[in-house]
Amino acid sequence: MASDVQETRRHEDRERLFSALPGHHLGALWDVYAESLTSEPVTREVPYLWSWSHMRPLLYEAARLVPTDEAERRVLMLLNPGLRGKSAITPTLYAGLQIILPGEVARSHRHTPNAIRLVMEGQGAFTAVNGERTVMNPGDFVTTPTWVWHDHGNESDQAVVWLDGLDLPLVTTLSSVFYQKYPERQQPVMRPLGDSTLRYGRGFRPAYDSAATHFSPIVSYPYRDARELLTRMAHNDGVNPHDGHILQYLNPLTGGAVLPTMDAFLQWIPPHSTLTAHRHTSASVYLGVEGHGTIEINGEAFDWEPHDVIVVPSWWHHRHVNPGDEPAILFSFTDRPVIKALSLYRESE
Repeated sequence: MASDVQETRRHEDRERLFSALPGHHLGALWDVYAESLTSEPVTREVPYLWSWSHMRPLLYEAARLVPTDEAERRVLMLLNPGLRGKSAITPTLYAGLQIILPGEVARSHRHTPNAIRLVMEGQGAFTAVNGERTVMNPGDFVTTPTWVWHDHGNESDQAVVWLDGLDLPLVTTLSSVFYQKYPERQQPVMRPLGDSTLRYGRGFRPAYDSAATHFSPIVSYPYRDARELLTRMAHNDGVNPHDGHILQYLNPLTGGAVLPTMDAFLQWIPPHSTLTAHRHTSASVYLGVEGHGTIEINGEAFDWEPHDVIVVPSWWHHRHVNPGDEPAILFSFTDRPVIKALSLYRESE
Protein backbone atom coordinates (compact mmCIF):
# COMPACT_ATOMS: atom_id res chain seq x y z
CA MET A 1 0.00 0.00 0.00
CA ALA A 2 2.79 2.40 0.95
CA SER A 3 4.59 1.64 -2.30
CA ASP A 4 1.44 2.54 -4.27
CA VAL A 5 1.26 5.88 -2.49
CA GLN A 6 4.92 6.54 -3.17
CA GLU A 7 4.50 5.68 -6.84
CA THR A 8 1.48 7.98 -7.14
CA ARG A 9 3.42 10.79 -5.47
CA ARG A 10 6.40 10.21 -7.78
CA HIS A 11 4.11 10.36 -10.80
CA GLU A 12 2.60 13.62 -9.60
CA ASP A 13 6.05 15.09 -8.93
CA ARG A 14 7.16 14.11 -12.44
CA GLU A 15 4.14 15.79 -13.96
CA ARG A 16 4.89 18.99 -12.02
CA LEU A 17 8.52 18.86 -13.17
CA PHE A 18 7.62 18.34 -16.81
CA SER A 19 5.01 21.07 -16.80
CA ALA A 20 7.48 23.51 -15.21
CA LEU A 21 10.26 23.00 -17.77
CA PRO A 22 8.80 24.94 -20.73
CA GLY A 23 8.34 28.06 -18.62
CA HIS A 24 12.09 28.13 -18.07
CA HIS A 25 12.88 27.22 -21.71
CA LEU A 26 14.11 23.79 -20.70
CA GLY A 27 13.40 20.35 -22.14
CA ALA A 28 13.98 16.70 -21.31
CA LEU A 29 16.61 15.11 -23.52
CA TRP A 30 15.28 11.63 -22.84
CA ASP A 31 12.06 12.54 -24.65
CA VAL A 32 13.90 13.19 -27.92
CA TYR A 33 17.01 11.02 -27.47
CA ALA A 34 16.03 8.33 -29.97
CA GLU A 35 15.12 10.78 -32.72
CA SER A 36 18.19 12.95 -32.09
CA LEU A 37 20.87 10.25 -32.15
CA THR A 38 19.94 7.98 -35.05
CA SER A 39 21.96 5.03 -36.27
CA GLU A 40 22.24 6.68 -39.70
CA PRO A 41 21.52 10.17 -41.06
CA VAL A 42 17.84 11.06 -41.42
CA THR A 43 17.21 13.81 -43.98
CA ARG A 44 14.32 16.22 -44.29
CA GLU A 45 15.15 17.06 -47.91
CA VAL A 46 13.95 14.62 -50.57
CA PRO A 47 15.22 13.76 -54.06
CA TYR A 48 13.54 15.77 -56.79
CA LEU A 49 13.93 16.66 -60.47
CA TRP A 50 13.14 20.12 -61.83
CA SER A 51 12.39 19.81 -65.54
CA TRP A 52 13.85 22.47 -67.84
CA SER A 53 10.83 22.11 -70.12
CA HIS A 54 8.65 23.26 -67.21
CA MET A 55 11.01 25.89 -65.81
CA ARG A 56 12.04 27.65 -69.02
CA PRO A 57 8.68 29.20 -69.96
CA LEU A 58 8.14 30.37 -66.39
CA LEU A 59 11.61 31.90 -66.29
CA TYR A 60 11.10 33.81 -69.53
CA GLU A 61 7.68 34.98 -68.35
CA ALA A 62 9.32 36.27 -65.17
CA ALA A 63 11.84 38.10 -67.36
CA ARG A 64 8.98 39.75 -69.24
CA LEU A 65 7.10 40.83 -66.12
CA VAL A 66 9.79 41.59 -63.50
CA PRO A 67 12.57 44.10 -64.35
CA THR A 68 16.00 43.78 -62.78
CA ASP A 69 15.57 47.23 -61.20
CA GLU A 70 12.70 45.77 -59.19
CA ALA A 71 14.18 42.36 -58.45
CA GLU A 72 17.93 43.17 -58.23
CA ARG A 73 18.47 39.49 -59.01
CA ARG A 74 15.74 37.96 -61.17
CA VAL A 75 15.87 34.36 -60.01
CA LEU A 76 13.46 31.45 -59.72
CA MET A 77 14.47 29.46 -56.64
CA LEU A 78 14.49 25.66 -56.66
CA LEU A 79 12.67 24.72 -53.45
CA ASN A 80 13.01 21.22 -52.05
CA PRO A 81 9.54 19.74 -51.34
CA GLY A 82 10.82 18.31 -48.06
CA LEU A 83 11.99 21.69 -46.75
CA ARG A 84 8.69 23.57 -46.62
CA GLY A 85 9.12 27.25 -45.89
CA LYS A 86 12.87 27.20 -46.56
CA SER A 87 14.60 28.94 -49.48
CA ALA A 88 16.81 25.90 -49.94
CA ILE A 89 17.39 22.86 -52.11
CA THR A 90 19.17 21.09 -49.20
CA PRO A 91 19.65 22.22 -45.59
CA THR A 92 23.02 23.76 -46.55
CA LEU A 93 22.61 24.66 -50.24
CA TYR A 94 20.51 27.02 -52.32
CA ALA A 95 19.91 26.79 -56.07
CA GLY A 96 18.14 29.09 -58.50
CA LEU A 97 17.87 29.95 -62.18
CA GLN A 98 18.82 33.51 -63.10
CA ILE A 99 18.00 35.22 -66.40
CA ILE A 100 19.30 38.51 -67.76
CA LEU A 101 17.95 40.09 -70.92
CA PRO A 102 19.83 42.13 -73.55
CA GLY A 103 20.75 45.57 -72.22
CA GLU A 104 20.03 44.72 -68.59
CA VAL A 105 22.32 45.13 -65.59
CA ALA A 106 22.01 43.31 -62.27
CA ARG A 107 23.55 45.89 -59.93
CA SER A 108 26.77 45.35 -58.01
CA HIS A 109 26.62 44.07 -54.45
CA ARG A 110 28.43 41.72 -52.12
CA HIS A 111 27.44 39.23 -49.43
CA THR A 112 29.01 36.69 -47.15
CA PRO A 113 27.40 33.61 -48.76
CA ASN A 114 29.64 32.08 -51.43
CA ALA A 115 28.19 31.61 -54.92
CA ILE A 116 28.85 29.68 -58.11
CA ARG A 117 27.31 29.95 -61.60
CA LEU A 118 27.00 27.45 -64.44
CA VAL A 119 25.85 29.02 -67.72
CA MET A 120 22.95 27.13 -69.28
CA GLU A 121 21.58 29.08 -72.26
CA GLY A 122 22.65 32.06 -74.35
CA GLN A 123 26.03 33.72 -74.54
CA GLY A 124 27.65 37.13 -74.37
CA ALA A 125 26.51 38.30 -70.94
CA PHE A 126 29.17 39.04 -68.34
CA THR A 127 29.85 38.69 -64.65
CA ALA A 128 32.23 41.12 -62.98
CA VAL A 129 33.99 39.96 -59.81
CA ASN A 130 36.28 42.32 -57.90
CA GLY A 131 37.00 44.44 -60.95
CA GLU A 132 37.42 41.63 -63.49
CA ARG A 133 34.81 40.82 -66.10
CA THR A 134 34.32 37.41 -67.64
CA VAL A 135 32.13 36.67 -70.64
CA MET A 136 29.57 33.95 -69.94
CA ASN A 137 29.23 31.16 -72.52
CA PRO A 138 27.26 27.91 -72.22
CA GLY A 139 28.87 25.47 -69.81
CA ASP A 140 31.24 28.05 -68.27
CA PHE A 141 31.69 27.83 -64.51
CA VAL A 142 32.01 31.13 -62.63
CA THR A 143 32.90 31.64 -58.96
CA THR A 144 31.86 34.44 -56.62
CA PRO A 145 33.59 34.01 -53.24
CA THR A 146 32.41 35.45 -49.97
CA TRP A 147 32.29 39.26 -49.65
CA VAL A 148 33.52 40.19 -53.13
CA TRP A 149 31.79 42.80 -55.28
CA HIS A 150 29.97 41.30 -58.24
CA ASP A 151 27.47 42.36 -60.87
CA HIS A 152 26.04 40.99 -64.09
CA GLY A 153 25.24 42.59 -67.42
CA ASN A 154 24.14 41.59 -70.88
CA GLU A 155 25.56 43.44 -73.85
CA SER A 156 24.55 40.71 -76.32
CA ASP A 157 21.36 40.35 -78.36
CA GLN A 158 20.01 37.30 -76.54
CA ALA A 159 18.85 36.31 -73.09
CA VAL A 160 21.37 34.44 -70.92
CA VAL A 161 20.39 31.94 -68.23
CA TRP A 162 22.54 30.32 -65.59
CA LEU A 163 22.26 28.13 -62.51
CA ASP A 164 23.10 29.88 -59.24
CA GLY A 165 24.42 27.80 -56.33
CA LEU A 166 24.98 29.34 -52.90
CA ASP A 167 25.70 28.22 -49.35
CA LEU A 168 23.00 30.66 -48.17
CA PRO A 169 21.09 28.18 -45.94
CA LEU A 170 24.32 27.24 -44.16
CA VAL A 171 25.44 30.84 -43.64
CA THR A 172 21.93 31.75 -42.45
CA THR A 173 21.98 28.90 -39.92
CA LEU A 174 25.33 30.18 -38.67
CA SER A 175 23.86 33.70 -38.26
CA SER A 176 26.61 35.09 -40.50
CA VAL A 177 24.78 36.73 -43.40
CA PHE A 178 26.06 40.20 -44.31
CA TYR A 179 25.02 42.13 -47.44
CA GLN A 180 26.02 45.46 -48.95
CA LYS A 181 25.21 47.36 -52.14
CA TYR A 182 27.99 48.94 -54.15
CA PRO A 183 27.72 52.77 -54.21
CA GLU A 184 27.32 52.72 -58.01
CA ARG A 185 25.20 50.48 -60.20
CA GLN A 186 28.31 48.74 -61.52
CA GLN A 187 31.82 48.39 -60.15
CA PRO A 188 34.68 49.73 -62.29
CA VAL A 189 36.52 47.23 -64.49
CA MET A 190 40.16 47.31 -63.41
CA ARG A 191 41.55 44.06 -64.84
CA PRO A 192 41.50 42.72 -68.41
CA LEU A 193 39.46 39.73 -69.51
CA GLY A 194 41.04 36.45 -68.44
CA ASP A 195 43.46 38.08 -66.02
CA SER A 196 42.81 35.70 -63.11
CA THR A 197 43.15 32.63 -65.34
CA LEU A 198 46.44 33.90 -66.76
CA ARG A 199 47.79 34.64 -63.27
CA TYR A 200 46.72 31.48 -61.48
CA GLY A 201 45.48 28.85 -63.91
CA ARG A 202 48.67 27.76 -65.66
CA GLY A 203 50.75 26.22 -62.91
CA PHE A 204 52.40 29.39 -61.62
CA ARG A 205 51.54 32.67 -59.89
CA PRO A 206 53.16 36.07 -59.27
CA ALA A 207 55.86 35.45 -56.67
CA TYR A 208 54.80 38.12 -54.20
CA ASP A 209 51.08 37.75 -54.70
CA SER A 210 48.97 38.03 -51.55
CA ALA A 211 45.73 36.52 -52.86
CA ALA A 212 43.63 34.76 -50.23
CA THR A 213 44.01 30.99 -50.40
CA HIS A 214 40.70 29.88 -48.89
CA PHE A 215 38.89 30.41 -52.20
CA SER A 216 39.94 30.15 -55.82
CA PRO A 217 41.27 33.39 -57.33
CA ILE A 218 40.07 32.27 -60.77
CA VAL A 219 36.83 33.95 -61.84
CA SER A 220 35.86 31.67 -64.75
CA TYR A 221 36.56 28.09 -65.78
CA PRO A 222 35.63 27.82 -69.49
CA TYR A 223 33.58 24.83 -70.56
CA ARG A 224 35.74 24.25 -73.64
CA ASP A 225 38.72 23.46 -71.39
CA ALA A 226 36.76 21.20 -69.06
CA ARG A 227 35.13 19.39 -71.99
CA GLU A 228 38.52 18.82 -73.63
CA LEU A 229 39.93 17.29 -70.45
CA LEU A 230 36.89 15.04 -69.98
CA THR A 231 37.28 13.80 -73.56
CA ARG A 232 40.95 12.97 -72.94
CA MET A 233 40.02 11.17 -69.72
CA ALA A 234 37.32 9.17 -71.51
CA HIS A 235 39.83 8.04 -74.14
CA ASN A 236 42.80 7.36 -71.87
CA ASP A 237 41.65 6.72 -68.28
CA GLY A 238 39.81 3.94 -66.53
CA VAL A 239 36.18 4.45 -65.55
CA ASN A 240 35.41 5.25 -61.92
CA PRO A 241 32.76 2.70 -60.85
CA HIS A 242 30.56 5.36 -59.24
CA ASP A 243 31.11 8.53 -61.29
CA GLY A 244 32.41 7.51 -64.71
CA HIS A 245 34.99 10.15 -65.68
CA ILE A 246 34.81 13.08 -63.31
CA LEU A 247 36.87 16.22 -62.84
CA GLN A 248 36.90 18.63 -59.93
CA TYR A 249 37.08 22.40 -60.31
CA LEU A 250 40.12 23.34 -58.22
CA ASN A 251 41.48 26.21 -56.23
CA PRO A 252 44.97 26.37 -57.82
CA LEU A 253 46.48 27.86 -54.67
CA THR A 254 45.55 24.88 -52.49
CA GLY A 255 44.64 22.03 -54.82
CA GLY A 256 41.33 21.82 -52.96
CA ALA A 257 37.76 22.92 -53.49
CA VAL A 258 37.10 26.20 -55.32
CA LEU A 259 35.23 27.57 -52.28
CA PRO A 260 35.49 26.74 -48.58
CA THR A 261 31.89 25.52 -48.43
CA MET A 262 31.19 24.13 -51.91
CA ASP A 263 32.83 21.71 -54.31
CA ALA A 264 31.99 21.55 -58.02
CA PHE A 265 32.43 18.78 -60.59
CA LEU A 266 31.89 17.91 -64.24
CA GLN A 267 31.46 14.26 -65.13
CA TRP A 268 31.12 12.06 -68.20
CA ILE A 269 28.91 8.97 -68.00
CA PRO A 270 30.01 6.66 -70.85
CA PRO A 271 27.44 5.44 -73.39
CA HIS A 272 25.59 2.20 -72.62
CA SER A 273 26.76 2.14 -69.01
CA THR A 274 25.22 1.46 -65.62
CA LEU A 275 27.52 2.56 -62.82
CA THR A 276 27.65 1.24 -59.26
CA ALA A 277 25.42 2.83 -56.63
CA HIS A 278 27.01 4.58 -53.68
CA ARG A 279 26.14 7.12 -51.00
CA HIS A 280 27.97 9.80 -49.06
CA THR A 281 27.32 12.31 -46.32
CA SER A 282 27.28 15.28 -48.66
CA ALA A 283 24.27 16.46 -50.61
CA SER A 284 24.61 16.97 -54.37
CA VAL A 285 22.84 19.17 -56.90
CA TYR A 286 23.16 17.95 -60.52
CA LEU A 287 22.56 19.85 -63.76
CA GLY A 288 22.30 18.08 -67.09
CA VAL A 289 24.77 19.56 -69.58
CA GLU A 290 24.91 17.19 -72.59
CA GLY A 291 23.07 14.05 -73.59
CA HIS A 292 20.55 12.39 -71.34
CA GLY A 293 20.57 9.77 -68.63
CA THR A 294 19.08 8.54 -65.40
CA ILE A 295 19.99 8.99 -61.76
CA GLU A 296 18.51 6.22 -59.64
CA ILE A 297 18.07 7.47 -56.06
CA ASN A 298 17.18 4.78 -53.50
CA GLY A 299 15.75 2.78 -56.39
CA GLU A 300 13.62 5.58 -57.89
CA ALA A 301 14.56 6.60 -61.45
CA PHE A 302 14.95 10.28 -62.35
CA ASP A 303 15.36 10.60 -66.13
CA TRP A 304 17.17 13.81 -67.01
CA GLU A 305 17.82 15.88 -70.12
CA PRO A 306 19.99 18.98 -70.66
CA HIS A 307 19.29 21.76 -68.14
CA ASP A 308 17.20 19.55 -65.83
CA VAL A 309 18.23 19.87 -62.16
CA ILE A 310 18.25 16.92 -59.75
CA VAL A 311 18.99 16.95 -56.02
CA VAL A 312 20.44 13.90 -54.24
CA PRO A 313 20.15 14.19 -50.45
CA SER A 314 22.95 13.25 -48.10
CA TRP A 315 23.39 9.50 -47.50
CA TRP A 316 20.90 8.40 -50.17
CA HIS A 317 22.07 5.65 -52.52
CA HIS A 318 22.35 6.83 -56.10
CA ARG A 319 23.75 5.55 -59.35
CA HIS A 320 24.14 6.89 -62.87
CA VAL A 321 22.78 5.18 -65.97
CA ASN A 322 23.38 6.19 -69.59
CA PRO A 323 21.43 4.01 -72.02
CA GLY A 324 22.23 6.15 -75.07
CA ASP A 325 24.85 6.12 -77.78
CA GLU A 326 26.47 9.43 -76.72
CA PRO A 327 28.18 10.44 -73.47
CA ALA A 328 26.00 11.97 -70.77
CA ILE A 329 27.63 15.00 -69.12
CA LEU A 330 26.57 16.37 -65.74
CA PHE A 331 27.66 19.35 -63.67
CA SER A 332 27.25 19.13 -59.91
CA PHE A 333 27.97 21.08 -56.76
CA THR A 334 28.02 19.80 -53.20
CA ASP A 335 28.56 20.80 -49.57
CA ARG A 336 31.41 18.28 -49.21
CA PRO A 337 34.09 20.76 -48.03
CA VAL A 338 31.98 21.63 -44.98
CA ILE A 339 31.30 17.99 -44.17
CA LYS A 340 34.99 17.11 -44.51
CA ALA A 341 36.12 20.10 -42.45
CA LEU A 342 33.92 18.82 -39.60
CA SER A 343 35.31 15.25 -39.96
CA LEU A 344 31.80 13.99 -40.79
CA TYR A 345 32.36 12.72 -44.33
CA ARG A 346 31.60 9.07 -44.99
CA GLU A 347 31.06 7.14 -48.20
CA SER A 348 29.91 3.59 -48.90
CA GLU A 349 28.31 1.42 -51.56
